[in-house]
Amino acid sequence: MVIIWTTTAKKGFYIKMTSEEAAYIAGLFDGEGTITYKKYFERKKKGNVVNKYNCWRISMEIAMTDESVLIWLTDVLGCGTLNKKPRKNGHKMQYRWRCVFRDAFHVCCILFPYAHVKLDIITQVIEH
Repeated sequence: MVIIWTTTAKKGFYIKMTSEEAAYIAGLFDGEGTITYKKYFERKKKGNVVNKYNCWRISMEIAMTDESVLIWLTDVLGCGTLNKKPRKNGHKMQYRWRCVFRDAFHVCCILFPYAHVKLDIITQVIEH
């Protein structure tokens, strides 16, 4: 049993899942997922002074045509958003699950023992 503390708009909750579920989700991310870990500059104005700050963007997403898998993923992880991603030229409707920042960090902690392909980027997110 994997138990992880995470935060969302709900102000924090525990994720409880089996190790088999965690391994399946890691396989989904290895095959279909994207993890973005990037530094960028953000400008913030305070009074008459504009300051630049280093900010980190951490996000995870899976896009696929099988909505039921992503609904299950959202239910098991208890975080992230699920949106439609319309396609043109008669292609199937695509669905996208996405989470960012601290929730992405907590999902990386869950996936770490089971990931293979995306293990390097997951390690960078956790070490950050």
